[in-house]
Amino acid sequence: MASHQEVVRGLNVEKYMGRWYETALFPSFFQPKNGVDTRATYTLRPDGNFSVLNEVWVNGRRKSISGIAYKADPRSDEAKLKVKFRIPPDLPFVPVVGDYWVLYVDDGYQNAVVGHPTRRFLWDKFLP
Repeated sequence: MASHQEVVRGLNVEKYMGRWYETALFPSFFQPKNGVDTRATYTLRPDGNFSVLNEVWVNGRRKSISGIAYKADPRSDEAKLKVKFRIPPDLPFVPVVGDYWVLYVDDGYQNAVVGHPTRRFLWDKFLP
């Protein structure tokens, strides 16, 4: 059963690009339980999509995964995105696609809340 959540409309993708730091989250299976200093870096691509680099430090070592984010419906102004990663990162033939919804972003694009339509995942990211 799908839930209805309000999402940002008219997201300024250029302003959204950059490095975002995770400040709170609901635990999820794909993030290490002892990970710290989690961050995501978004870079605009010429095709209008953007590159994603997710990083976390576990026991003093950096772990990362990269992917591509794109609008779920290119005709919509809603900030409902899909993110495609390769799992594991060094095997390019096993893509995993997930939902990435921007639920809130402040006027200065300094704080955002990102979630998932099932409400199982919710991230609050802070851009310094």
